[in-house]
Amino acid sequence: MSDTLALTTSDLATVTAFAGLPDTVLEWLLAHGERRDLDDGGSITQPGDPAEYLMAILQGGIQFYTLQNGTREPRFRVEKGQVSGVLPYSRLRISIGLGLAVGHTVLYLLHRDQFPALEQVSPELVQRLVALMSDRARDEARSQERDDKLRALGKLSAGLAHELNNPAAAIARASQALADRAAIKPHLLQRLIEQCSNPEALCAFTALAVPMAQSATPPLHLSPLQRSAREDELADWLTEQGVPNGYELAPGLLETGLTAEILATAAEVLPLPARPAAFAWLESQQSTMQLIRDVQEAGSRISKLVADVKTYSHMDRAGGFELLDVTAGLDSTLNMLGFELRQKNVHLTRDYAPGLPQIRGQVSSLNQVWTNLIDNAIDALPAQGGELTLRTRVEGAFVRVFLIDNGAGIPGDVLPHIFEPFYTTKQAGAGSGLGLDIAQRIIRQHDGRLEASSRPGHTEFCAWLPVATPLA
Repeated sequence: MSDTLALTTSDLATVTAFAGLPDTVLEWLLAHGERRDLDDGGSITQPGDPAEYLMAILQGGIQFYTLQNGTREPRFRVEKGQVSGVLPYSRLRISIGLGLAVGHTVLYLLHRDQFPALEQVSPELVQRLVALMSDRARDEARSQERDDKLRALGKLSAGLAHELNNPAAAIARASQALADRAAIKPHLLQRLIEQCSNPEALCAFTALAVPMAQSATPPLHLSPLQRSAREDELADWLTEQGVPNGYELAPGLLETGLTAEILATAAEVLPLPARPAAFAWLESQQSTMQLIRDVQEAGSRISKLVADVKTYSHMDRAGGFELLDVTAGLDSTLNMLGFELRQKNVHLTRDYAPGLPQIRGQVSSLNQVWTNLIDNAIDALPAQGGELTLRTRVEGAFVRVFLIDNGAGIPGDVLPHIFEPFYTTKQAGAGSGLGLDIAQRIIRQHDGRLEASSRPGHTEFCAWLPVATPLA
C-alpha cells in the first residue's frame, strides 16, 4: 500500500468484506470515507466514546481491551483485512472497550451517517456487513456471557468464602479451646477425687449437677450491666462455698445457665472442702459441652451453605425443564447473595403469595435471572439501609415475580434501552450490558416475559412465568 495519504480501490480491495465489489462501489467508498494513520499504541477508541465509524484495517491491527479495576484486560484483536467498529443496523452507540493500534496502523473510516446511502449504492456490501455483524455479535455475546457468569461467580465466591470463614473460624477457635480443656481435665478430676474421698457423695453430686446443667437455660439478651451483676452474684456465692477462684468460674457457669440457686441443691451433698474442686470440674465440663455445641452449630451452618450452593446451582440434578417452586429459587439466590445484602444493610422483604402454583422451568437458568436482577438492585441501592422487596403473585395463567428496590431509579431516557444487548450505564469493566438481555432471553425461553418500570425511589422488574400445565 502506498505511504501517501490517498487511498486507492486496490487498497480497499484487500479488505475481505470489500473483495470482489465493483470498482464503482469502491470508488464511492473512497469518496465518502477517510483515511486515518496511527502509530503503535495510538488510541483508536476509548470507553464511553461515541461509536461513529465503520473501520476497515488496511495495515497493522487493533487490540481491544476491557478495563477492570484500573487494569487492561485483552479482549480481542482485529487484523489487517478485517472490519470493526459500527456496522449497518448496529444499535451500538457507545464504545465499551479501549482500542489501541498494533504497529503502524492504517484505517479506512466510514461514518455511520453514510449507511443509508451505502444501502442504495451496494445492497450486497450491506448484506455482507450485516452477516459479519451477526457473527460478531453472536461471538461477542457468548464471550461476554461467559465473562458475566465468571464475574458473577467471583462475587458469589467472595461472599460464600466470607460466609464459610465465620463458622470455620468458630470451629478452629472452639477446637483450640477444647484442646486446652482436655489438657487440664485429668488434673481437675484428680483434684476432685483427692478432695472428695467419699464415692457416694461424688456420685450424688454428679447425679444432681449434670442433669441440672443439661436442662439449664443460658441467660439471653442480658445487657452488659445485667450480666456483670449476675456474675458478681454467682461469684459471691461461690466464695461463700469456699471457692477461691469464684470470679474465674462464674462467667463460664453462668454462660451455660447455672445460677447460685441451681448449684446450691447440688452443693448440699458435698462436704465444704470438696466444693472448690467440684465446681471447677463442673465449670470445665459445662464449658466443654458448650464448645461442642458451638462446633456442631458451626458445622450445621457449613452444611446449610453447601446445601444452598447445591440448590442454587442445581448441581445434583439434570439441567432440563422440570416442575419447580419459584420461591425456592428466589430463596436460594438470596442465601447466595446474603453477604452482599448484609454488607449494605439492605432491608429485605419477602412477600410470597401462599399456595403458589408450580411452573415448568430450568432452575439454574432462572437462578441466573434472579441473581442478575437482585445484584443490579443491590448496586442501585444507597450505601446503607436500602430496601429490597421480592413478591410473588398469581394472575390468570401466570406466576408473576416482582423485584422492587428503592434506589435512585432508572432515568427515563435509559429505561427503553435496558434490554438491548451491550447497553450499559455502568463504568467500563463493571458490566458488559448483556445481563438484562440474557435475563430477558431466559424468561422468553420459558414462554414468559420480563417487564421494567421505574421512577425515583421505586424500580420494579416483573417476570411473567406460565403456570405449569399437566403433560399429556
